[in-house]
Amino acid sequence: MLNILIVSLLQGFEYALVTLGVMLSFRVIRFPDLTIEGSFPLGGAITASMIAAGFRPIFGVGASFVAGFAAGTLTGILNTKFKISKLLSGLLVMTILFTINLRIMGRSNIPLLYFQTVLTPIEKLIPKSSLPLILFFFLVVLLSKWLVDRFLLTELGLALRATGDNEQMIKSLGVDTDFTNILGLGMANALIALSGSLITQDQGFADISMGVGVMVTGLAAMIIGETLLRPRNMGWLSTAMVLGTVVYYFVISVGLRLGLAPTDLKLATGLMVAIALCVPALRDRYGVRRILKEAKRRAFAKGRSLG
Repeated sequence: MLNILIVSLLQGFEYALVTLGVMLSFRVIRFPDLTIEGSFPLGGAITASMIAAGFRPIFGVGASFVAGFAAGTLTGILNTKFKISKLLSGLLVMTILFTINLRIMGRSNIPLLYFQTVLTPIEKLIPKSSLPLILFFFLVVLLSKWLVDRFLLTELGLALRATGDNEQMIKSLGVDTDFTNILGLGMANALIALSGSLITQDQGFADISMGVGVMVTGLAAMIIGETLLRPRNMGWLSTAMVLGTVVYYFVISVGLRLGLAPTDLKLATGLMVAIALCVPALRDRYGVRRILKEAKRRAFAKGRSLG
């Protein structure tokens, strides 16, 4: 069980940046962004290529962050300036990024086992232990969450949130909603590309298919976190994203330990998302029925007492 917890914490903190990015696009600006599955491997491709070419790993991390922001910006421009639908604009950029990632890497994958990464000094602190990496990723997630929370409380951040809540209303107040949508998508994909960069350095390779299913994973973690915490403000919402990611990978780890085949992970993720989506509806439906049944019982009891 301890090993399961360690793996869950490590993977949960690694992918928490993805869930924070999904939160910015799906919850803050209400944009179903498919660019995620292209920007995640984009971060890994850029980092691996730069490290293999002899650049310092930190430069690869920075370049990945900027490239992810550019990818999200392109999706926003296609949607806001050229009036392409949200789903189609994200799909187009995701498709474009597939070829761009192949061009960047020059092949389908790049191994990093014999190269120094930003994680190499951390791994040497306690050999054969995941605790330094867990602490590192926890601090990265904590800093990212704090920055996102602080930004969303600024005037521009409030405009971003208002764009998602009621775009027509905030547009009538003079806010440039095209800019806020583009900015939100850029920030979301920058976080996701950063996650791809760090995960690539942890797993020791970049692969062209590493982004497949990332969006569904982020959605599953987001829904699990919201179901567990039911957040009422942005600070708790971002906290729910981190918690949901850790719980998601804990459930997956337990499933693998109980005999779930790795090939069934996508099926398990899909079922988890479906169940998490159904829970609020079922709770509301049967909660209302229980209230009505209790009201009828009381009315019947009152009628008998009067009689």
